[in-house]
Parts: sequence; C-alpha cells; structure tokens
Amino acid sequence: MTEKLERILPTVQKPARYVGGEYGQTMKDKRSVELRVAFCFPDTYEIGMSNLGMRILYAVMNRMEGVWCERVFAPWGDMEDAMRANGLPLYALESGDPVSEFDLIAFTIGYEMSYTNVLNMLRLSGVPLHAADRTGLEHMVFAGGACVYNPEPLADFIDFFSVGEGEESTPEILELYRRAKREGWSRPEFLRAVAQIEGVYVPSLYRHEWNADGTLASVTPLDGAPARVTKRIVQDLDTALYPTDGIVPNTEIVHDRSNLEVMRGCICRFCQAGYTYRPVRPRSPETLRRQAIESLENSGCHEITLSSLSTSDYRGLPELADAMLDYCAPRKINLSLPSLRADNFSRDLMLRLQQVRKSGLTFAPEAGTQRLRDAINKNVTEQEILDTCAIAFEGGWNNVKLYFMLGLPTETDEDVLGIAKLVYEILKTWREHASNKKRGVRIHVATAFFVPKPFTPFQWEKQITPEEYLRRARLLKDNMPSKSIEYNWHAADLSRLEAVLARGDRRLGPVLEEAVRRGARLDGWDEYFSYQTWLDAFTACGVDPDFYTTRGFGLDELLPWDTISDGVSTGCLLRERERAYRSETTPDCRTACNGCGANCLLKGGRCDA
Repeated sequence: MTEKLERILPTVQKPARYVGGEYGQTMKDKRSVELRVAFCFPDTYEIGMSNLGMRILYAVMNRMEGVWCERVFAPWGDMEDAMRANGLPLYALESGDPVSEFDLIAFTIGYEMSYTNVLNMLRLSGVPLHAADRTGLEHMVFAGGACVYNPEPLADFIDFFSVGEGEESTPEILELYRRAKREGWSRPEFLRAVAQIEGVYVPSLYRHEWNADGTLASVTPLDGAPARVTKRIVQDLDTALYPTDGIVPNTEIVHDRSNLEVMRGCICRFCQAGYTYRPVRPRSPETLRRQAIESLENSGCHEITLSSLSTSDYRGLPELADAMLDYCAPRKINLSLPSLRADNFSRDLMLRLQQVRKSGLTFAPEAGTQRLRDAINKNVTEQEILDTCAIAFEGGWNNVKLYFMLGLPTETDEDVLGIAKLVYEILKTWREHASNKKRGVRIHVATAFFVPKPFTPFQWEKQITPEEYLRRARLLKDNMPSKSIEYNWHAADLSRLEAVLARGDRRLGPVLEEAVRRGARLDGWDEYFSYQTWLDAFTACGVDPDFYTTRGFGLDELLPWDTISDGVSTGCLLRERERAYRSETTPDCRTACNGCGANCLLKGGRCDA
C-alpha cells in the first residue's frame, strides 16, 4: 500500500473496498507471468463482487499458465475525488499496480447506465480514451457482458468486444495476444487477427454510413472482418469451469451469499437475456450439489441462492432441493430461490424450503391482465398466481414481492388497473389462507418503465414517453387497494436514458464523452445520477434522444446491432412480435421447438425452423 493510499483511506466511506488482500484472491509473481489483465467492473466493489460472470472469468483467466488477472472497480465519488487530488491513478486490488501498466484492460458490462463509468475508469487510469489514440499492443481495451450485444455506443472507446459467454473465447483471445506480444505484431495486425475469433467484434473494422433522415444506411466490413459476428456459448455447463473456491469479500456486498447457476435461458418475449442466453442449457443436479457444498465450505456463507432467469423452470429442482436441504438444514444454511414462476411453485417445494429459514417470496407477473401476460408470453394465469400465494400463505409466508412492467406494447389503462385488481385478490387470498395472521402481510409492488431491448420481438417498438409512464404509475398508485401495500416505481428519466443507450449507434460516442466531461459518473446510483447533465450533453452534441426511443424503428430498417447475431433469427422475432399483437403464447422450447435458430449453436444441434 502506498503512502498516498494510506493517507486517503481513513477519509473515505467503506475503505475496505480499496485494499484487496481478501481470502481466495489470486496472487502471482508478476516477474514470472507473460500477460497481465486488468479485469474492470464499471461499478462499485460491492456490486462487482456480487457479479457471477466476473467471478467465473476471473477464475478462467487465472487458471491459465503465465497469465495474471487482477480486479479493478469503480471508486465511489469520495474516493475518486481523493485520488484525483493526490495524483493516485486507478489501480488493481491484487498488486496495487496502476491499470496503465497492464497489457490488456477488460471490462464486463451488464448495465447501460455504467457506460460513463467505463470512460471515467479509463480517464482515471491515464489510458487514452479513444481506441484510435492508443498505439502499439499496450493498453488493449476489450469488453464483454450483456450490453455488448449492441456495442455501438461504446465503439469509439473499446478496441474489440467479446460477444456471448466468455468461458471458452477469453482464453483464445489471451493466447492470441500472447503470441502477438512475443512476435512483435502491430496493433492493426492484432485487431485483424482477433476479429477472426468467433464471437469477437472489432468496431474499427466496420464502416457505418447514414441516410439523410438519420437512419443507418449501411455497414461495410473492412480488412477481412466477418459480415456478421455470432455469439459464443458454452456447450456443456456441467464441464464448464465454475469456481467454488472464490474470493471471500472483506466487506459486505450486495449479494452476500454463495450463488449457484442452475441453468441458462428463458422464454419471455420482452426479456433480452431470455433470447441472448438461448438455447436452454441446465446443469445436472449431481454437479450442482457438489458445487454448492464446495462453495459453502470454502466461503463460510450461511445462505445459498439457486439462480437462473427462472429457477423454478429447472426440471431437476425437486431432486436438487432435497439434496441441498439434506446438507443445509442441519447447518442452518438458508436456501433461497429467486426468479420463481408463479405457475410451478408447488406445495411440495414449499415444504422443502420450510426446513430452513423462510425468506420472502418474489414473483414477476409483469402484467396485470391475462391478455397482456399472453402478449409478452409470460405463460402464467391469475389463478395460478393466486394458488401460488395461497400455498405460500398457508405455509407461513407473509412477505411477497411482485414485479410488473408499465409501458409494454399494447398496454392500456385497463391493463394498468388490472395490476391493482390482482394485488387486491392476493390480499384477499392472504386473509383467507394465512396460517399466521398475527404477523400481518407485507406486499411489495414495484413497476419498471419498459425498455424495448435489441434481440427481442419488441426491438422495433416505440418506448412511451416519460410523462405517459408517470401518468400510468400515478393511475396505479391511486387505485391500490390498501395503504399498507408498498408501491414503488422506477425513475422515468433513467429508463428513458437506458433505452437510448440500449438502442443507440456510434453517434452516441460524443454524447457519452460530453456527459463524462460534464461530471456524469455512477449513473446507476441516485446519489450521482443527473438527468440534466445528460440532456445538456445531448443538446451540445446535436443528438435527439427521441430518435432512439419514441420514434421506434421500421421493420425493414437496418439496426445498429444487426452486425451481431445471438443465434435467434430475425424471422423468429417477427413471428413472435405478430403473436404478441394477437396475444398468442408460445410454448417452452423444451416442450416443442419453435424454430428460433439458437439450437444450431450447439454442436450437432438442429432447428425445426
């Protein structure tokens, strides 16, 4: 620890964020490694250390001989100010070395509102902000994560993107860089070569041109770059690396528990992750039980979460729950199951979970009426929701969280009021079925402002205006059946900006840079987010945010992200869009193949399209 850092730490909040030295971190002799990677998470320590993808890729890279991967997180505002005042550059936790001394600088980006943190971290590192200004092989910046399915807003700043799941592609990228370093390649030589790795997108190798009306006219690949970049996936999750000996944080983090990923994939029409993580791939109960026990014993955690986009869709869940509870119950370890579907939460599963401490139940009906739930392919009925709540209330649960969307395509005021009606029916169900009325009931309702994301059937849709979203939120609030029900709604301005960044193109690069210059940082935090800063940046750059939100996109329009493929065909998305407007559901692809195309990404896989 440097003398400057020793002086700074007593003056900032949560200094444990910045010191490293955790149990389980990877330490190597930097004199004996060929390649050093600064693995950056563009948010605070407690958010980044809860990120499962970062934990997995940290282990993947550090298991490579001759490679040392170290963690870097965005500092909180007080720490950043102190670092700037004392001339302390951004550094990695393991060695304390400045990020500027590393060969590769890797970002994992899961949330659009962290884009300013990416730029800010590069500035704090003293690394040239624009990819075009970085020369030689040093300071090679690349990024992966959920947001890079539309990489264009960050194209000015990132040398290349790794699209899809990185467990297999990351070692390929690192080995190619190691070869380039040994053989003395130039930066352009390396970028042309890395573009040939499946799943890698190099923005400088594509020329974008626009029509007079501002729509994208063409995208031209250069220097042998592929016309389309298809995501990478892990073929077999049972054999994929899953670290059970991970880092034990020095301080409390957002998800302070062991996390076990049971499967990948989902079937909701609005859910981007449900499409980009296709095809559905589960881990076996035997593998999960072993990984869970190893993870708990190595971490000392007293809670473990079985996670996926929809955990109760995991077909081995009863078997796994039995095996897990045999281990957890005697040790008083809590087993939690987020992302439950209300149509398959069974009394049998409830009885299993009752063996240890009951946590609150969380369900996401997403819409208040059956017509709209069918339109978004939620495949759950009101009666199933009420039956689920009755089972839970009879079993002693008194705390239920419900998540909905406002602004979904085809939504009307009747659909909005349907949320209040559904909540009232749940309240009635508690009165009729609760086994412990003395504790009272706690029903938490939250609504989010719908953001039409790329690679979903709603990618062409308009986003409603923030004013209309707030009108619907107030309508719902005024019609809630009881003052004892807690209702919260997401900020409209934040979701509007999220839509701009999710659906934007390269012309947003100057806007991002201008926003950061004006002080934008930590935009995912209420303490720092300034909507006016962004509005001023859009005005200064002559960019209209409505072009990416309320305008919508034409069905025959070339989209900024069309160079990327997640394996799901455009034809499938259009078919699902038409079904949404007819409020027709599509069955789970494990029941019948719907011809989306993603199964062709599996070796030997086929599609019934």
